[in-house]
Amino acid sequence: MNRNILLVLAVPTLIAGVYFFSRQNPQNQDNHSPVISESKQLKTATNQAILAVELGKSAKTKNQWSTVAQSWETAIAQMKTVPADSAAYDLAQSKIIEYQGYLEIARAKQKTASSTMTLVKTIHGNISPKSVVHSGNGLFFAQNMMYNHTITVYDRAFKLVKTIPDRVNLSDYGHQEFQGTYQGSPVEASFSHDGKYAWVSNYQMYGTGFNRPGSDVCHPSENYDSSYLYRINTDTLEKEQVIGVGSVPKFTATSPDNRFVLVSNWCSYDVSIIDTQTNQEIKRLKLGRYPRGIAIDAKSEKAYVAIMGSTDIAVISLKESQDFAVSWLRNIGVSPRHLNIAPTSNYLYTSLNGEGNIAKIALSTNKVVSKVRTGNAPRSMVISNNGEFLYVVNYRSNTVSQVRTSDMKVMQSVKTGANPIGITYDSKTHQVWVACYSGSLMVFQV
Repeated sequence: MNRNILLVLAVPTLIAGVYFFSRQNPQNQDNHSPVISESKQLKTATNQAILAVELGKSAKTKNQWSTVAQSWETAIAQMKTVPADSAAYDLAQSKIIEYQGYLEIARAKQKTASSTMTLVKTIHGNISPKSVVHSGNGLFFAQNMMYNHTITVYDRAFKLVKTIPDRVNLSDYGHQEFQGTYQGSPVEASFSHDGKYAWVSNYQMYGTGFNRPGSDVCHPSENYDSSYLYRINTDTLEKEQVIGVGSVPKFTATSPDNRFVLVSNWCSYDVSIIDTQTNQEIKRLKLGRYPRGIAIDAKSEKAYVAIMGSTDIAVISLKESQDFAVSWLRNIGVSPRHLNIAPTSNYLYTSLNGEGNIAKIALSTNKVVSKVRTGNAPRSMVISNNGEFLYVVNYRSNTVSQVRTSDMKVMQSVKTGANPIGITYDSKTHQVWVACYSGSLMVFQV
């Protein structure tokens, strides 16, 4: 056999039986001698197995063991791509059997592991976070409204990376009717799905020419000031674009294909649709009293918007051929506020602020299939990357609840600081960040 066909590489963690796997199968420890071929497939699969091993060393919770299992599944799938005429084929087949054993161990661990939430960090400072949102790449943006006029950015080590002031010279971004420096009031954020850009809404603007700020009780006939959406580069943490939207913009959502950003405008009763290529609003859709939460399906075909002053959810078509046509999910519950969509886009979840419930909606029928009460005034929610759990902040109960989505059972509720209102999830660390309006961020291991 040509010595260039197979390159033997001793990988200590795998030889040792890979920590938790070796303890399960001590009699097989001497057989764990990985061989990495020049075949790209074999090398990629082996590297994925090493990653699974490393994840397994520290895995404790259900979510962490789920990630370990997914890593072994990926390693197996990659091993299966080694072609039958490869000199490494027999080795790959043996590794598939070996990895399947590890996969079963990880799945068993997942079933018996704890799913409890444990507080690991509380962050204080000059903050009043209305929301906290994860970039997907290890940065967390907290929007501190007009009380601090800042966005505070943190990393996974809970370190404050930068405080971004909301001051802006609007004329520098093409808005020549406004000269001088203005302030915003950052309320919500979303990220492009590559994590490159943050889109931050401002509840209202402060400065000359802004004389009619909106409020939480309002009507479009009162002609409140329009506001702006900031685009922030996550590499430089500087504002790059400032885009005009409606009155009192609140929630923002970016389509998975990065074509659009949608913004719900509370006081103008509409939604702005932003083209991310031109950084311009291309459509304004009237939807009704107090549009709030937005969720977009995995194919970027439909956007769902909670109309909090009603019992309904609007459905906007994002297909170019349908010109943002609107249909409806009717009679979902009182005051739908926040929305999450399952990773498979088969279920939609909404917090019903007016009745204190979380509703699960089957998108195959557009009907509510289950409701559960999590606490007093459930506000924001986030769904785990595997879709297994929802995490819900209950504003007046001062709690965060974990809800199992399969049967909508509340698995745990834990105390938070006063007025928890925002929440985000980090799929890499399996941590939930909670924004407490009273002035703190709380991080829970899940």
